[in-house]
Amino acid sequence: MKKVSFLFVFILLATYYSFAQQAKYVFYFIGDGMGVNQVQGTELYRGELNGKIGIIPLQFTQFPYATVSTTFSATNGVTDSAAAGTALATGNKTKNGAIGVLKDLETPVNSVAVWAKEAGHKVGIATSVSVDHATPAAFYAHVAGRSSYYSIGKDLYRTGFDFYAGSDFLEPVDKSGKDTENLYDLAAKNGYAIARGYKDYQKKSKKADKLILFQSEAASEKDRYSIPYAIDRQKNDLTLQDITRSALNFLSKDMSKGFFLMVEGGKIDWACHSNDAATAFHEVEDFDNAIKVAYEFYMQHPDETLIVITADHETGGIVLGTGPYELNLQVLKNQKVSEQGFTRIVNNLRMETKNQVSWESIQKALKENFGFWDTVKLNEKQEARLKAVYEKSFQNQEVKLEKSEYAQDEPIASEAKRILNEIALVGWTSGGHSAGYVPVFAIGAGADLFQGRIDNTEIPFKIAEAAGYSHP
Repeated sequence: MKKVSFLFVFILLATYYSFAQQAKYVFYFIGDGMGVNQVQGTELYRGELNGKIGIIPLQFTQFPYATVSTTFSATNGVTDSAAAGTALATGNKTKNGAIGVLKDLETPVNSVAVWAKEAGHKVGIATSVSVDHATPAAFYAHVAGRSSYYSIGKDLYRTGFDFYAGSDFLEPVDKSGKDTENLYDLAAKNGYAIARGYKDYQKKSKKADKLILFQSEAASEKDRYSIPYAIDRQKNDLTLQDITRSALNFLSKDMSKGFFLMVEGGKIDWACHSNDAATAFHEVEDFDNAIKVAYEFYMQHPDETLIVITADHETGGIVLGTGPYELNLQVLKNQKVSEQGFTRIVNNLRMETKNQVSWESIQKALKENFGFWDTVKLNEKQEARLKAVYEKSFQNQEVKLEKSEYAQDEPIASEAKRILNEIALVGWTSGGHSAGYVPVFAIGAGADLFQGRIDNTEIPFKIAEAAGYSHP
């Protein structure tokens, strides 16, 4: 009898221990384009700003479990965000450009977010770019091509998660004309409230059963593709930290159900496509600030919370050190706006002067926004390069904008950024993606599953194991 009682108590304790360690609250952070050197560069930059050679760690790099992941797609050694997003969301490799389907471009595959919903948890999908962009879309949509934005928007409602957030919809109306339903009008039909900005979220969130958070309409009129870069941010701009806090608040209205929340720092990738080191490091720091919202929650619920941070791929092939055995990252503090932000400044000068912009005006703008000729000393060759670009862009009047994946910038903005990168001793190998390892960090219930080199397809299954989600 005693043996039976002891066995019964042991089973009860083992069951309780197992249950107590399950991740009831899951945060999944994806830094788009955030390779190992984007993280290391940010920490070294922070160190230099504080007068030291070495790092000042970000919050998430201090998590107890850290490893690296491979990122290749089903058909390419170098992945795009659609295939990588699908791998991170569903655990399946697919063809570049495809979202939520296998490489046959037809067979749909569900994401870890769907598994969480089927397990009875609340689910949120959030990003700093448009809500229908590749990475967030991989968690709820099934399309053969990532640019099918209207179809992706309709899938958002079909999947029916509790919370979505991003800058906006890219194509709220079907451009083909086959479908007359507007994505905004579909929100109410599907039980969603749309909030525009953090203050509007606070007004609408209590009464809403489901919610979509976008930036203000005025902000979307300027740029619906994304919220502003951290380095360009103005007072009333929506931030990734606002988005994360709103998502957490909304999903926590009924704590008994638990939740799954994916948050993408989408503009790390955009800055790296532009080879803009200062902007990229600011974006990584901003991503870390969003993670701090989750970490505060974890500190209150350490036994039931899992936080996982990774990236879909590395972008730009960033190099920390370009020859001399040193870095000069602190010089990047003199850059006050992104390359895109400086392009807007130059555009305004063009409008104000009817395209008769003087060299002196350009010099003044460069001094104010890059520190040139003031805190950042230029050599003769660097100054000559700027002057040559000015003369070609403004005196010949035919301007050939410099194109990157998500921007078309003034040549003078691009040249200024390149020179500052050179002075900082930061290099880039491309304007696209690379096959480099990406980091993986984890803390909380089930975080010990994230050890040893892994592939991106393993991550959603490890999350499911930690949280107890059933999956195919």
